[in-house]
This record gives sequence, C-alpha cells and structure tokens, in this order.
Amino acid sequence: VNILSNVTVLGIVALGQTLAIVSGGFDLSVSGTLPLGAVAYVLLANAAVPIPAAIVLVLALGMVVGVVNGILVNRIGISPLITTLGTLSVTGGLALTLSRGVTIPMTNLDAGFLSEFAFGRVSWYVLVLVVLCILVHILMRYTILGRMIYAVGGNADASRLAGIRVEAVSVTVYTVCAMLAAFAGVVVSSQLLVGSANVGANVALNSVAAVILGGASLLGGVGTIGGTLVGVLILGTIANGMALMMVPSFYQQMANGAILLLAVGLGRLREKRAGR
Repeated sequence: VNILSNVTVLGIVALGQTLAIVSGGFDLSVSGTLPLGAVAYVLLANAAVPIPAAIVLVLALGMVVGVVNGILVNRIGISPLITTLGTLSVTGGLALTLSRGVTIPMTNLDAGFLSEFAFGRVSWYVLVLVVLCILVHILMRYTILGRMIYAVGGNADASRLAGIRVEAVSVTVYTVCAMLAAFAGVVVSSQLLVGSANVGANVALNSVAAVILGGASLLGGVGTIGGTLVGVLILGTIANGMALMMVPSFYQQMANGAILLLAVGLGRLREKRAGR
C-alpha cells in the first residue's frame, strides 16, 4: 500500500508518457506542467473556487500546454526534444511566477480530499490511478484512436498514406499527456496540502524510465499500459527499499539515472534482436 501511494503521481504521468512514446515522441514538459497544475490548484482552492471547477480549470491549463506542444511538433516541425524542453522552461517558470518562488499552503483543506482514505489504508488517489490505468488501457487496446497511435508510432509516413490524420493524432496524444501531468499536480497538492513549483523535478525522466522498463520502444509503435505499470512499480519498489535502508537522496538520484540508462540500453538490444 505504501509503494502504491508513493508511485501514484509517477504512475499518472507515466500513463500520458506511454501514449507519447508509443506515438513516436516523448514529453519532457511534464516536469513543468505538474508543478504548474499543483500551484494553480492551490491558488484556485484558496480563492474559494469550487473544487470540481478548480480541477476542470487545471485540466484546461494542461490541455493548453499539450495543444501547444502538439502544434509546435507537427505544424511547425520542431523536434519533440526541443519543443518539450522549451515548454518545460515556460511552464516551470510560470509555476514559479504564480507562487512567487515560495510554497503556498492550502487554506481550503477540503481541496485535499484525494488524500482521504477510501478503503482501509487505500487513499482515493490510488483508486484514481487504477481507474485511469483501466481507461487508458481501453483507449489503446480497443479504440480506433489507440490503433492509430500505434500505427503513427510504427510508421508515420505509411499511416499518412493510409489516410490517418497523423498531426491530429499527435496533438491529441500530447494534449492527453499534459492533462494527466496537470492532474498529477492536483494529486501532489492534495497529498502535501501545499502548492510548490519545486515538486516533480525528476518526474519526466522517471516516467520515461518506467515506460521503457515496461517494454516500450523509444522508436515508437510498441508499449502497453500494463508494462508501464510494472515499470512504475519497479521504480517505486527500488525507491522504497533505498528509503528503508536510509540511502541518501543523492545516491537515489544516481540510481534513477543508472536505471534509465539500463532500461534504454535493454530496449535497444531488444530492438536490434527484433531487426528494427
């Protein structure tokens, strides 16, 4: 239960990252969208905005970030790396601006409802992660959009010749990815009862590592939600073990980097053996 609680935020972000990687791209801006969502949610809650409306506004903010990413990548032709690095700086800077560089306490404690226990020691945000996993799995496995995402990631040119609107699919993927990252910010602020621009600094690299550990390919066209969840749990178990062993945080950061390199290396070996 502790591991599930600790990996909920990473799991939500990794769901969107899975869509991005399977479609042939990736999104590093989630490390800026997440704290932006957290700060915006706390500010809205403190301003007496109804909680459902606050969540919708945060999701709309994430949608704007995702649409911008998708347009810059597909219409302007900027690479996903440069695009998402740029929007990472913009969203992270906006989060710092809104919070004025300080941690904002949540005065409306009702806004932290996601941290309340639903069943026993299981919090609502854990159940939300489970529901999101099911929904995204259904999207990728049983819908036309999911099949188009795999097709675009496998071969964008062939997909375009087959009549698939590649640009529209890519914009949709980046939009969903950013909205999930913004919602993860809502979960973080509910857990901590504060809004901070410093949360989620490593969530982009960790989410990529989780997706690759789950069997996805950076070349696109390969990956599953079940595999991503396994990757998230692997990272969570390792982090939990190091915390129990009182390993210093900077060693944990080194371990996460090593895991990312190992995951990408193993993925490349799998692709070479498969002849890709």
